[in-house]
Amino acid sequence: MATAAAQDAWRRKVRVLRRQLNVMLRRRVHDDLEEIADSYGLRGKGEAIAFATFVVRGLEQYREHNASAGHLLDVFERAYARDREMYR
Repeated sequence: MATAAAQDAWRRKVRVLRRQLNVMLRRRVHDDLEEIADSYGLRGKGEAIAFATFVVRGLEQYREHNASAGHLLDVFERAYARDREMYR
């Protein structure tokens, strides 16, 4: 675990980026990230993003061996493309 000084330095460094992220993302996305973190025992929204990325990459790899996984990923991809404005 990072020291308090290291955490403070990181917060100062990414303050503007974090502020932009908070403005750009809708409240729904923040709520979803918190829910994912709670459901899977993660340490917050940042780790929920990393987990979501891990799951997508896993499905991409798994689609090579399982057509159902590929179909599921395709369904999610089309649904996101259809509703992408909601997540902007």
